[in-house]
Amino acid sequence: MKVAIVHDWLYVMGGAEKVLAELFEIFPQAELFTLIDFLPKADRGFLEGKKIHTSFLQKMPMVRTKHRQYIGIMPLAIEQFDFSAFDLVISSSSSVAKGIITGPQQIHISYVHSPMRYAWDQQAVYLKEARMERGIKSGIARLLLHYLRMWDIRTAHGPDLMIANSAFVARRIKKTYGLEAKVVNPPVDLRFFKPHYEKQDYYITASRMVPYKKIPLIIEAFAQMPDKHLVVIGEGPDYEKARKAASGNVTLMGYQTSDVLRSKIAQARAFVFAAEEDFGIVPVEAQACGTPVIAFSKGGTFETVRGLDKASPTGVHFHEQTVDAIIAAVKQFENHRSEITVENCVKNAENFSAQRFRSGITTLVADYFPNLGLPDAEDQSALSFASSRF
Repeated sequence: MKVAIVHDWLYVMGGAEKVLAELFEIFPQAELFTLIDFLPKADRGFLEGKKIHTSFLQKMPMVRTKHRQYIGIMPLAIEQFDFSAFDLVISSSSSVAKGIITGPQQIHISYVHSPMRYAWDQQAVYLKEARMERGIKSGIARLLLHYLRMWDIRTAHGPDLMIANSAFVARRIKKTYGLEAKVVNPPVDLRFFKPHYEKQDYYITASRMVPYKKIPLIIEAFAQMPDKHLVVIGEGPDYEKARKAASGNVTLMGYQTSDVLRSKIAQARAFVFAAEEDFGIVPVEAQACGTPVIAFSKGGTFETVRGLDKASPTGVHFHEQTVDAIIAAVKQFENHRSEITVENCVKNAENFSAQRFRSGITTLVADYFPNLGLPDAEDQSALSFASSRF
């Protein structure tokens, strides 16, 4: 059986890329197709020895740093890949990857991180943040997004099986495409993110600094709590905005290696997360380190962070993306900190292990397509155990 894996783009090691790495654990001989590939050398270990195909966008001007400006021709680019030689194609999609063209003799399984947010329910937010609410540019952007929605709806019916990364995304898929999706949560590497019991007196947030992550909002909240120290890891379009919002009790560290990120998260008093995220893998990684999470209650974190209203809580939820809501949540966390233990956090994170992801994917695929001859969940577990030892 020949297998292809399709990924939107490779330029940073985020949650979607960690899913991609686990897909290669299940399908180690698969070939990779992606619009562009500029993933840093330090993050490319899981791609070693893989055959990688990129689109014509790889050679376009400034695409390394401005790839989102090419969103209008990404559907065209993804449709140019030829999968005629493959039996099974798996797309890992938060944008256009699910829109690939496959034939009736091939099986296409799409793991959906999210329907493209900027074209659907988050359109108004994205236009506002891009300062394109009015004028000629706004009209052009709205026309482009209208075209993308039509293309997105049409291509949603291409996959033979659609898998969502959370119940939240499954609801978005139902709302957007009118389709039912199975749920398999993304994996957390519990061998890398390990519990740390001695916490230091600082809070942390870490993310790509794109607008919907709300990093400047978190910084503004801590600027009003000068007795509390905040460490911020990440870079991106909102970095300058974050820098201007930072006060003396906020440390901006920019991009850091995975080892530094893990160390800082593991030793933090709590991890702060203000995005409405489809799943949000970093809050789960924080819990794997035994670090509580203070999180916005909408999206994936409502499923992954156990609030104070539940048994064995792992964090605190706040219900509005405002400075006041974050401040109140931090105070609530301080008042109930003794109830949120390292053990609670680690046990909850185990529900999102890499092995559960692999077993979930292989079980679903085997149930829907028994003729593919994939290893069952027990065989996959044995293979994973063996690969972890050698």
